[in-house]
Amino acid sequence: MEHFQYAMFCLLVLMCFGDKHDENQIKKIMGVQRQMIVNFSKFNILNFWPGVTKIVLRNRWRELFSLRRCQEDVLIPLIRARKKAKEERVNKSKEDKKDYEDEYVLCYVDTILALELPEEKRKLNEEEMVSLCSEFLNGGTDTTSTALQWIMANLVKYPQIQEKLFMEIKGVVQDGEENIKEEELQKMPYLKAIILEGLRRHPPGHFVLPHAVTEDAVLGKYVVPKDGTINFMVAEMGWNPKVWEDPMAFKPERFLSSGGETFDITGSREIKMMPFGAGRRICPAYGLAILHLEYFVANLIWRFEWKAVDGDDVDLSEKEEFTVVMKNPLQAQICPRLK
Repeated sequence: MEHFQYAMFCLLVLMCFGDKHDENQIKKIMGVQRQMIVNFSKFNILNFWPGVTKIVLRNRWRELFSLRRCQEDVLIPLIRARKKAKEERVNKSKEDKKDYEDEYVLCYVDTILALELPEEKRKLNEEEMVSLCSEFLNGGTDTTSTALQWIMANLVKYPQIQEKLFMEIKGVVQDGEENIKEEELQKMPYLKAIILEGLRRHPPGHFVLPHAVTEDAVLGKYVVPKDGTINFMVAEMGWNPKVWEDPMAFKPERFLSSGGETFDITGSREIKMMPFGAGRRICPAYGLAILHLEYFVANLIWRFEWKAVDGDDVDLSEKEEFTVVMKNPLQAQICPRLK
């Protein structure tokens, strides 16, 4: 799990700040982000009656502000470095700019530097950018690496599924190719089925973020009162025996439609599962998350054969942290595949 988290975090740091950073810098960023995320539930109470909690829980407020300062000390220099690089790019000569453009990658910080708040007619300040960058990094690290661990655990537990996936990849990717390209992923329906089955059977969050209704609403035979907080049992939906045959089994084939129709993960046609939420409040990065999962799973299986550790059956018991993770993290023997 530690390796999956680190790999995912490195990728998101590159996407966020547009530069590859050394291991020390990555660990600094990861450290401040981790502190924020593991203390999330502890600080959540400060949202209620802040006037009271600032007196009663003043030490907790101090701790929160201290963590926030550490976060700003690490992230603001990266934002400023990207802003400076952007200004230098504008001022380059035509010839220099062409060479630079070949290496340039648009990153998340570039987009928020260009953002303007229409009502206030101003750019974002650095503190607001830190919050957005933090959300970007945290939103895609634990959730995606947790889903990746569950999927790989099932591929270790069921070697026949792993072998079938490898044969599909072999039919698409040329022998000797080191890495699988993004466009090649589109030719792998069984890979997509494995990702969807992983998200159905082991959604990283068993609930979505809470919602509220703005007026009394009738849902089926229930009345939801105005301002009533509601949540959705995401995991229970995916395990519903009225909707899914043998729901607790890991069967990617259930997503291989004979008509070639792609399963609707957004719930726009019907909602059979909703690991990313649904409707207008669906996770805006669901497409990116699925791409990351497809890319990592395909390359890990293409490059290595994954086996259970001798005498150790893969335990699919759960425990809840920030996401719902494996109670006993995945241990596996990996062997480079002979090309």
